[in-house]
Amino acid sequence: MKKLFTILTLALLFSVNTAHAEEEYTITIKDHKFTPETLTIPADTRVRLIVDNQDPTPEEFESHDMNREKIIKGNSQGVILVGPLKAGTYKYFGEFNEDTAKGTIVVE
Repeated sequence: MKKLFTILTLALLFSVNTAHAEEEYTITIKDHKFTPETLTIPADTRVRLIVDNQDPTPEEFESHDMNREKIIKGNSQGVILVGPLKAGTYKYFGEFNEDTAKGTIVVE
């Protein structure tokens, strides 16, 4: 009985850990612009966006479409969890530099 309980516990822990695994993508901020400007990610999948701000000033990653916002300090990185999203196009922008910091995530 103990052996069965141990096996079931390990199986449950493994399934929980793999169920929350996210694909990882990096978006860079440099000269108040996002690169890549268009990022394609898979539909119905939770992803981890690493936002790498290479500018000395802070920027706010904001998306009304994805209901996300996060201030990324200058010369640092931030993590934003997204999804799972349905297929479509989701816009984001840098609130502190809206004229130049714009991007789109395409979900396929």
